[in-house]
Amino acid sequence: MACKRKSKAGTSSGSPPKSKRPRQTKKARVEEEVATSVEKATSPPKSKKTRQTKKKRVEEEVATSVEKSTSPLKSKSPRLTRSARVEEEVATSVEKAACPPKSKNTRQTRKTRVEEEVATSVEKAASPLKSKKTRQTKEGGVEEEVAASVEKSTCSPKSKKPRQTKNASVEEEVATSVEIAASPTKLKNPRQTNKATVEEEAATSVEKAASPLRKPVTQEVAAADEDGEESRFIGKPMEDEEARKQYPKRYAGEKPKRNGQNNSNDDEDIIQARCHYTKALVDGIAYDLYDDAHVQGETKEEPFICKIVEMFEAIGGLLYFTAQWYYRSRDTVIKHCASVACGRVFFSDVRDDNPLDCLVEKLHIVRLTLNVDQDVKSKSIPVCNYYCDTKYLLPYSTFVNLPTENMQSGSDDSTISVEDDVCLDSEVDSKLSNGLCAKSEVRLLDLYSGCGAMSTGLCLGAHLANVNLVTRWAVDYNEYACKSLEQNHPETEVRNEAAEDFLTMLKEWRKLCMCLKLVETDNLEEDVEKSMLEFFRREDDEEEDEEEEEEDVSGNENDDSEVFEVDCVVGVCFGDPKKNEKKGIYFKIHWKGYGPDEDTWEPMNELEHCKKAIKGFITEGYRLKKLPLPGDVDVVCGGPPCQGVSGFNRFRNTESPLADEKNQQLEVYMDIVQYLKPKFVLMENVVDILKFADGFLGRYALGRLVDMNYQARMGMMAAGAYGLPQFRMRVFLWGARPTEILPQYPLPTNDVISRGVIPTQFEGNAVAYDEGQKTQLAKSLYLEDAISDLPAVENNEERNEMPYGGPPKTEFQRLIRLSKEYLMGTSRDKSLQKVLYDHRPLQLNPDDYARVCEVPKRKGACFRDFPGVRVRGDNKVEWDPEVPRVYLASGKPLVPDYAMSFVKGSSSKPFARLWWDETVPTVVTRAEPHNQAIMHPEQDRVLTIRENARLQGFPDFYRLSGPVKERYMQVGNAVAVPVARALGYALGLALRRSAGADPLFILPANFPSLQDQVHSASSEEEN
Repeated sequence: MACKRKSKAGTSSGSPPKSKRPRQTKKARVEEEVATSVEKATSPPKSKKTRQTKKKRVEEEVATSVEKSTSPLKSKSPRLTRSARVEEEVATSVEKAACPPKSKNTRQTRKTRVEEEVATSVEKAASPLKSKKTRQTKEGGVEEEVAASVEKSTCSPKSKKPRQTKNASVEEEVATSVEIAASPTKLKNPRQTNKATVEEEAATSVEKAASPLRKPVTQEVAAADEDGEESRFIGKPMEDEEARKQYPKRYAGEKPKRNGQNNSNDDEDIIQARCHYTKALVDGIAYDLYDDAHVQGETKEEPFICKIVEMFEAIGGLLYFTAQWYYRSRDTVIKHCASVACGRVFFSDVRDDNPLDCLVEKLHIVRLTLNVDQDVKSKSIPVCNYYCDTKYLLPYSTFVNLPTENMQSGSDDSTISVEDDVCLDSEVDSKLSNGLCAKSEVRLLDLYSGCGAMSTGLCLGAHLANVNLVTRWAVDYNEYACKSLEQNHPETEVRNEAAEDFLTMLKEWRKLCMCLKLVETDNLEEDVEKSMLEFFRREDDEEEDEEEEEEDVSGNENDDSEVFEVDCVVGVCFGDPKKNEKKGIYFKIHWKGYGPDEDTWEPMNELEHCKKAIKGFITEGYRLKKLPLPGDVDVVCGGPPCQGVSGFNRFRNTESPLADEKNQQLEVYMDIVQYLKPKFVLMENVVDILKFADGFLGRYALGRLVDMNYQARMGMMAAGAYGLPQFRMRVFLWGARPTEILPQYPLPTNDVISRGVIPTQFEGNAVAYDEGQKTQLAKSLYLEDAISDLPAVENNEERNEMPYGGPPKTEFQRLIRLSKEYLMGTSRDKSLQKVLYDHRPLQLNPDDYARVCEVPKRKGACFRDFPGVRVRGDNKVEWDPEVPRVYLASGKPLVPDYAMSFVKGSSSKPFARLWWDETVPTVVTRAEPHNQAIMHPEQDRVLTIRENARLQGFPDFYRLSGPVKERYMQVGNAVAVPVARALGYALGLALRRSAGADPLFILPANFPSLQDQVHSASSEEEN
């Protein structure tokens, strides 16, 4: 099956919080309630006792009440009929409305009282009495309850009191009509008495309630909010032609659906508009189109932040604005997992419609360019509510530069900027920007490099994009992995040390360069420790005395003691290479008259007698960039180990994952990035960083990049989708400086059989085609495609080199046999590798070898085929009581107990054979057959180092160093080379500024067989 993902995007990145849509704006519900209320007002009542229509009955009752209002009211009878009660209540309200208020303390206007009281009377007359008791609010006033219901009718159903009665819609329309009727500007006869005016207004209100809504004739459209304040549009509406051109979907009339994966409400109808506006007044605050504002949500939590990108009156008469949302960092995929500057918000593409009265206050948001140092920002930002320098897109949890175009009006666009201090070399820039041959060196640092698979793949892929990416530095703690990398990349400065010590050494190296005035500094005394300064401040005469003393010592032939003379300094590190528990700066000394094996590490404070050699080493190291300084590195890649998330770790810290020492290398990795400020960052890790503790570590890594002003995105890629016979899903995190283009993720080239579980919250981060999208993927690769051409070897094979014994049988085998020179573009010779390296297996002990020989050579064979093992109906194994237990020559049982109990007897992996038409779940670091399927299909042994390397996509020219078990470990820990190659191609496009804005792109049809095209392009550019 194809590797595909659900079309719903941004699952992990957080679709906007539900409260981001403070009040539900679904047109269908509003229309339904209004239609119901109008239908109720114009249809006969449900009561069978009268045939009078509801409209006529309402008119008659209101007319009667008005007539009775001119005479004194009689005392109430407790047995009044329903009609009499209505008459009495309406008469009372009309009488009060016609007289001036007695109390001076109330601020209620005559218009407001008329609206409240007539709405109350009409509501009671127009609906059947459901209860003999009047429903009062806690405040005790019927008028307040009706006023609240009228307010509801002007809001979307997603207001704070979302449940309306069916009569609420009647109240809404009556309130609107009463407002129009009660307005002094609408009186036809200004000499009318108060009494006559009330009669006319009441009659008009009933008529309006029973008739459909009409287009308002005024230029100010208003709606009352919960506090009785008006929310209205002000000024003239937009010209109809302009509105239809700018918002065509609002005038389509066919309820088209929203599309686009960034819309939070893409399943809702588009609300159709009557007209559009550019100004509004809410709670006395004037808003312009494209202003930024706070928006109140359903709860009393902190208001949300938006840009007002549309203002319109719906056909139903309700007033709306369209919000384009800003996110606080805690609302993004980062959540609370990383510290992001206070006051920083992220603009998004997410939009939705909200009732106008949801606006709370106008905001001042400053827009900055992302390429501004945080210290500069904090000092330069003017007084404002928030500042924004980044756009947040839900697909693949993406953070990118704000668009360069101005967002029309509203918030200020700041001119704060700084010069780019991390640009590529001018030579490289000029060539890349002009589209010419990009063969100038682009420098790569590989952290936690292992044997170098990730950097090798990146360099191969970048070459296919005509970019000369070179691994200049590599760091790993494993000695044998460092030797393997050094063996295959002689151009690389390989450092065998802990990453945290490497970071300290980088800082100390910069100070050493400052002391020799190789690096500029404003204040040497503050930037460099006193002890280091004193080391380099010896007087010249002291040096001369030292040289004379050395000559005297070397000329003293009678001295029997051995004198060691420093020939040169060959290395520098920070740590404890002598294992004496004294960390510090150490120089590696090559002694005159001795070989390299006799070189020793000596602490700096004990080398005052060879300061000249140290100065020479530092000066030459600075010139050759033996250690990178900030700005020297173009790309940092690496996979910091996070063993604290492993399911095998029973003591995982779910509350504070970074407090676990086994997870702290992730923090060190980000600290190195922060210090060196490379242009691009690529981090790889296991999927568990998105599963463990709600994905804390993945969110933290992304948040650190964002906090360092990097553009960033996160995706998951399966190795099998790029031409390997294994699944192997991994997380890849891209980062790019604001001056660069953020690299994309390459879409799969091959079909793949899915294995494992993708974290639900991050399903949208899987790099795959959408479900239902038509694709033409190459077929899945199987074990036979990868290793069927390799010669047969025995369990006890010990050769590290041997001939192939035959030609390649598949295209995969032909490509993987190509020479390093051809693949890296230094030769056009397509001849294949002649010598096969590392084709030897882990030699099994006699007992395990005897067991392996008993496993049948067929698909699915494993220990369950041994005599004495029975498989139950629930697919669990048990001992067969009818078969005596078989023992090996050593006296141990053929079927070990651990095989029977593994996964409670339900696993078939112990001593299992792989088969030619199968894929491998994941290449592992150990080659023992006790709990995994790793046996060759037809030979009595486990897969060899080279066969495992083939499953990881290592080219056959890549040689490994160290004991056999160490070589298996290097292969199992590696990033699959074809995945790194595809990402390297994406990086090359970004370096050439050819990458698109979308998070995904399609690789060329014949990828990775692009060498001929690259050679042709290079020839043309040379000519």
